[in-house]
Amino acid sequence: MQIVETLNEGLKRAYDIKITAKDIETRVDNEVKKLAPQVNMPGFRKGKVPANLVRKMHNDALMQDALSSTVQESVEKTIADNKLRPAMQPSVTLGEGYEAGKDAEVKVELEVLPDVPTPSVDGLKLERLRVEADEKTVEESLQKFAESQKQFETAPKSHKAKIGDQCLIDFEGKVDGVPFDGGKGEGMAIELGSGRLIPGFEDQLVGKKANDEVLVKVTFPEDYNVESLKGKDATFDVVVAEVQTAKEAKADDEMAKSMGLEGIDQLRELLKGQIEQELNGLTRTHMKRKLLDQLAESHDFEVPPSMVEAEFNQIWQQLEQEAAQDEDPEKAKKEMEDEKDEYRDIAVRRVRLGLLLSEIGQANGVEVSQQEMSMLIQQAAQQYREEDRQRFVEYIQQDQMAAAQLRAPMYEDKVVDFLFDKAEITEKTVTREELEAAIEAEDESESKPAKKKAPAKKAAAKKPAAKKETTKKTADKEAPAKKATAKKAPAKKSAEKETDEAKAKKPAAKKTAKKPAAKKSAAKK
Repeated sequence: MQIVETLNEGLKRAYDIKITAKDIETRVDNEVKKLAPQVNMPGFRKGKVPANLVRKMHNDALMQDALSSTVQESVEKTIADNKLRPAMQPSVTLGEGYEAGKDAEVKVELEVLPDVPTPSVDGLKLERLRVEADEKTVEESLQKFAESQKQFETAPKSHKAKIGDQCLIDFEGKVDGVPFDGGKGEGMAIELGSGRLIPGFEDQLVGKKANDEVLVKVTFPEDYNVESLKGKDATFDVVVAEVQTAKEAKADDEMAKSMGLEGIDQLRELLKGQIEQELNGLTRTHMKRKLLDQLAESHDFEVPPSMVEAEFNQIWQQLEQEAAQDEDPEKAKKEMEDEKDEYRDIAVRRVRLGLLLSEIGQANGVEVSQQEMSMLIQQAAQQYREEDRQRFVEYIQQDQMAAAQLRAPMYEDKVVDFLFDKAEITEKTVTREELEAAIEAEDESESKPAKKKAPAKKAAAKKPAAKKETTKKTADKEAPAKKATAKKAPAKKSAEKETDEAKAKKPAAKKTAKKPAAKKSAAKK
């Protein structure tokens, strides 16, 4: 095997590797010896098939495997001998015109990680903005929670549905008079005024009574998730099976006990804990961004273009998805194109910060333990079907880059916590609005000054599990650790999406109903 360096420029490296035909033949012979005892062939006892016959039977596959494994080993040797730290997977190309029995010429191209200057972690100064979960905030959250848990009861048949009432409907949708796939359902619960359905649908149910038949006329939005229905006029044959009125929502012991809790005081404490976790998450987000700003200002070094391109592509893909949902998609896309260079700068910043955090972690012994890694793998496996989970676990265990991507967010958080411990921190009590405004300002500064953003909204209270506190994690939108999967750019927040299949199964529903209908509905996910 001969290895010749052909490029050493900045972070780019290239090598020509010559693998002799003899090396490949030797590997084939070794594989034949391993395979022969397992081969069955008529006229021979198992394990007694001559090597030349085994080779004749499997020659093409053996040659391909031998070539692939030899190339892989040669690339690994090149990286090891030259003490390289690849930024991304190397590009490996087999020379044109290669034929079995001839020497193989391989070109390897890659980018290496830069030598990051030893980061200084002294002199960091941060401000922790604290928000108290006061009694008023807790009570407001409790009331919102009670309203979200409201129940409905059957109204008299003479009752005309009004905004705030719930209708159970049977329906069949048609476009140009022809029923469309997934457009039929029974017993679907719709709260009038909830905005679950496309504009105009709920309004046409107002004033209707039980057993009324209604021809609802609507137009599917241009951004509807089902391609064949986008912008189409449609009709729905609707039968109002039942009209229900809402019971008064009371935050009392009875409501809390219906959830398996001891009483309203326990529910109040759970909600307070949830609010405190959300506020602590916002505080951490603000501190982390200020920390990364300080690191970015004090460190500047070359970063691998391939890593920047991968990060930029992640950002751009997210922006394209958001632009497609904008009121004026073409205008949004033009704005993106006008500010493309600024988004690329964001990608550079994120890659540099990721490498810097990795270097700080390595220099200070920050690690993700094997136990923590096992927990991450098991958590990630839960998103797959049960029969596919073991394959996912094996894939992560065998693929180092995939494992690094999974490990990266936790590793980054550990490095950030280490830096928090090193920093001089002062505290300041603020309102939630002030804290959110500070985070919003950070979004604006990392994003683009001209980008107009909606103010952050308060999170609605969530239903706490019985005897257990619900946790909501606030995501930090900043630099991934080395080799981590890129996170999205801090542009405007995307609307929640549904799958095409789920959308098609209901009459233009935007969200899934929170309350189960009296009868099982085909519109449910």
